[in-house]
Amino acid sequence: MKEKNLPLDYHHNSLEELTEKANSIIESLENEKNLNNSVDRYQELLKLNNLIEKKFQKSLKSISETTNNKIKEIIKKNEK
Repeated sequence: MKEKNLPLDYHHNSLEELTEKANSIIESLENEKNLNNSVDRYQELLKLNNLIEKKFQKSLKSISETTNNKIKEIIKKNEK
């Protein structure tokens, strides 16, 4: 299941917006009485989850790189 199958607008949403969308899908799945009707929504939720994970990992990597660069700058300043 690739996130490429999701609507394009999902790729431009923030993590918070994607999480809200996932929560709304979960609520609708919880309220659904006939499980046969919820297969498509569940598939969408799985794809959305994958996209959220990838965006989270990308954000985490960016934060780590920024933090490491700041630490290196501080170490260089302290060495002088």
